[in-house]
Amino acid sequence: MSFSGTTGIAIFMNSRSRSKIGNLTRESSMSKTYYIYILASKKNGTLYIGVTNNLERRVYEHKNGLIKGFTEKYSIHILVHFEETQDIYSAIQREKLLKSWNRKWKTDLIEKENLLWRDLSEDWIG
Repeated sequence: MSFSGTTGIAIFMNSRSRSKIGNLTRESSMSKTYYIYILASKKNGTLYIGVTNNLERRVYEHKNGLIKGFTEKYSIHILVHFEETQDIYSAIQREKLLKSWNRKWKTDLIEKENLLWRDLSEDWIG
C-alpha cells in the first residue's frame, strides 16, 4: 500500500503489507481506496483532518452542512490537501499522525503542493 499526495507521490509503505494490531493479524488488500484529507476555512484558517473511502461524497457533505459539528460550526469546507492509500488501518494511523503535527508542519504539507490553498474539489462539486 502507498500513500500519495495530490501529485501522486508515494509517502510510505509497500504495495502489500502485513501487520499485527493487538491480537489480530491483518493483511491489506488493494480493493478499496481510502483518503486522508485536510479541509480549511480559508487560507491559513482553521483546519480539519479526516479519513474517508469516498472523498468526493465526503467533501460534498462538508460543503453542504450535512455533517454536523466542527466543520459546520467553523465553515470549514475548502479541500486543500489529500492523500490516498489502499489500507484503512494505515489511513487512520496517518490521520492521527497529521492531527498530532504542529500548525507549521501542517501548513508546510499543504503549501508543498497547494501554495495558494486552492480548493482541490472546485471542479468536482457544483
